[in-house]
Amino acid sequence: MSKPSDEISPHAKKLHFESIVVDTHDDTTQRLLTPGFDIGIRHTDGGIDIPRMREGGLGAIFFSIWMSGTITGPEAVKRSLDQIDTVRQMVRTHPKDLSLCTTAAEVRHAHADGKIAVLMGVEGGHMIDNDLEVLRSYAALGVRYMTLTHYLDNEWADSSTDKPAHNGLTDFGKDVVREMNRQGMMVDISHVADKTFYDALAISQAPMIASHSSCRALCDHPRNMTDEMIKALASKGGVIQINYHIGFLSQEYRDATKANPDLDKQMQAEIEKRCGKDEDCQLREGDNLVREAVNAGKLPRVGWEKIIDHIDHAVKLVGADHVGLGSDFDGANMPFGMESAADLPKITDALLKKGYSEADIRKILGENTLRVMEQVEATAKTLAQSK
Repeated sequence: MSKPSDEISPHAKKLHFESIVVDTHDDTTQRLLTPGFDIGIRHTDGGIDIPRMREGGLGAIFFSIWMSGTITGPEAVKRSLDQIDTVRQMVRTHPKDLSLCTTAAEVRHAHADGKIAVLMGVEGGHMIDNDLEVLRSYAALGVRYMTLTHYLDNEWADSSTDKPAHNGLTDFGKDVVREMNRQGMMVDISHVADKTFYDALAISQAPMIASHSSCRALCDHPRNMTDEMIKALASKGGVIQINYHIGFLSQEYRDATKANPDLDKQMQAEIEKRCGKDEDCQLREGDNLVREAVNAGKLPRVGWEKIIDHIDHAVKLVGADHVGLGSDFDGANMPFGMESAADLPKITDALLKKGYSEADIRKILGENTLRVMEQVEATAKTLAQSK
């Protein structure tokens, strides 16, 4: 059986492995918390480990610091710090392959040294416990973005998948955005309600990112961005990083799941039976059950090419300067053919076949995200000097 990288053209392979490929969102941190899990060895499940990142030419990865929005207060802070420590310990355990990075320059340096750059993003503003000091502590420990909400509203921002409680950002929520600008943290608007997005866009002095969102025009999910939002994000220098989750890529798949709510209930019950409260197990078994349902003809099959459709749609809207990659590996249901980081060269090959220039492909693969990091870093320096 040939490796995925063997299926692409020599031109694509050369371009891909010379580029800095940046993935802005991976939930692999949950696996790191599992006793005995070693990211240094090749696994047959999940999407991320060092061998498969190497095989797929992944040069920089943002590990998500995540927990359910139902976990709040000091407990959320403690768990966040534990996850941050786990990521930092992983880097210490694998110094030949991994390098903890907090700036775009450090990412470039790691790439030049043949190492994979490891970065962190907090996924959900509930984890700061309504305290800017906690936010500053995360920044000091290396966190370089925060997603303002997760699936639930928090006390200062509305989520895209909850009932509006604040009409976007509260005054404190706006202070959070301002403090992120001061701390050199990218403001991530994946998961937020549309009004929260526009509020953050109006406040932020630095470009923002949507670390793992896709295009609502192609799949009508509130987690995705409308064409108007993508244009507004780009108008201030921001980047939408396309999410690979099949429920955000395929309207056909979304329609099928909505039409068959009993199937989802059955799968959720089976996940609980197999995993209990183990979140890492829940994520992986959920993916397994979806694939079983697809193979049984109960759900439509979604191929990896849908990722390219969303990239192409966003590029046609705002140009290649404002699109990137945010897979959601190990935290979502991957399309067939994009099971792990080893499959990433397919994206480069597909974009070349579509007629994209090498320069534009490099931007999409990672340069756009690095450019936003540089601009966010510059904004923080300017704000520090203007005190």
